[in-house]
Amino acid sequence: MKNHTDVQIAPEESSLSIGHRKKSRPRIGVFGVGYFKYWGQFDGLLDQLMQKQEVFIEKISTGSQVDIIDFGLVDDVNKAYELVPKLKAANLDLIFCDMLTYATSSTFGIIIKSLDTPIVLVALQPDKALDYANASTYLQLYNDDICSLPEFAGVAVRMGKKVPEMIIGTLHDDPAAEAEIEEYCRIAAVLHDLKTARIGHIGHPIEAMLDMHSDSTMLTAHFSPHIVQCEAHEIVTKFRTATDEEIEPVKERILDFFDTPDPVSDPISEKLKDSDLHIAAQVTVALEKFVKEKNLDALAYYYDGEDGSDTRIVMSNLIVGNSLLTGAGFPMCGESDLKTCIAMLIMERLGIGGSFAEFHPVDFKEDFVLVGHDGPHNIAIAEGRPVLRSLKKYHGKPGFGAGVEFQIKEGPITMLSISSTYEGKFKFVIAEGESIKGPIPPTGNTNTRGFFKPDVRTFLKRWMKEGPTHHFALGIGHHAGTIQKIANYLNIESVIIN
Repeated sequence: MKNHTDVQIAPEESSLSIGHRKKSRPRIGVFGVGYFKYWGQFDGLLDQLMQKQEVFIEKISTGSQVDIIDFGLVDDVNKAYELVPKLKAANLDLIFCDMLTYATSSTFGIIIKSLDTPIVLVALQPDKALDYANASTYLQLYNDDICSLPEFAGVAVRMGKKVPEMIIGTLHDDPAAEAEIEEYCRIAAVLHDLKTARIGHIGHPIEAMLDMHSDSTMLTAHFSPHIVQCEAHEIVTKFRTATDEEIEPVKERILDFFDTPDPVSDPISEKLKDSDLHIAAQVTVALEKFVKEKNLDALAYYYDGEDGSDTRIVMSNLIVGNSLLTGAGFPMCGESDLKTCIAMLIMERLGIGGSFAEFHPVDFKEDFVLVGHDGPHNIAIAEGRPVLRSLKKYHGKPGFGAGVEFQIKEGPITMLSISSTYEGKFKFVIAEGESIKGPIPPTGNTNTRGFFKPDVRTFLKRWMKEGPTHHFALGIGHHAGTIQKIANYLNIESVIIN
């Protein structure tokens, strides 16, 4: 068993003193399979097959930041039984089974039966095609990577397990296969971070929003993170003790990052006021200290306070600091929506953003729907520089102050809503669309012009009929299939709106 650890890449620079989140490293196991009877029949075949496995491992380590554990070759049933406790002890997030040549399913049956860790069968033959004029049994066995796939799939079913995901292609010069390897490494990163995440929770969902309430224990049961129950005063106290020496540099960083245009048509918006900037910076100082002290990976919050109190000032002015944190890899979710906070975390760890969103008015002339929200957002996926406006009031919520406004990057987008069913289980509702540039309301909120097939009316009806939470995470790129694989690995129901 060998450890393969790639070179650590320094985290990217950020405008936050807290720094961009350092990427965690999922643990991926690799074992090859073959048939022991071949080794005495075909001299040199075993060595060539093990070279194939080394090439595959190199592909994993080159494309992703992961820790790889090489468990060698399983070529008979005894080695399969010996491998099971080693795989369990390795605390793996995902396992690649490298189909090096034909192998009997006894090399796999006890492994798939004994483990809950996701297993991906990898069949990458070295030659794009046999040289038929010079073909031999040896060359066939050297390229027999897919031969056992149906046998392994059938045995998985007989063992009471799902048929594993598969990668089929060639070992060299196959961009599609390499993209799938990279996809599973990103899935491993999501699964790893869900298992280890500390998600803060302050307050409660807004009382009237029944779709958002959730049980923290059930979130741990199905997704594995620990929900850290926090108190508003833990941030308020740090707000009160923030010094000018701490606040002034944060004000400069905020102004460097955001545009502050003049107001346009919305009467409740103003050009960013110095007083609102100061409060936003002071709250950001407190928030960063709070996140560090509690060792949080994410936060869902909603909390009110007495009119004019420090509690109300702080809890209604988390928007700027939380947007910066979300863009730096720490998802921050308003209205205390823990389910959407987890959806945002999944998207962030996939590297596709994940901004807090809901549906806004429909444009029936151009056939799109505005997708956005007030509160914190993922500024890492903004189209151009995000905007800060002073808002005289936060609609539907207490308080006033700075609001964040921008559009999501133009191009393909993916949405994930995590809802709860009548039976108390979770469900992923997933969809893909397009973000296309165009005017948005200058309201100090995010809004993206979301286009969905076949048309906006049909799409919205199909989305609503799946019973989603009214919030969802919004990311860039088309990744519905990847997110559905994550749902499958978590044994959570999912649907993609087509």
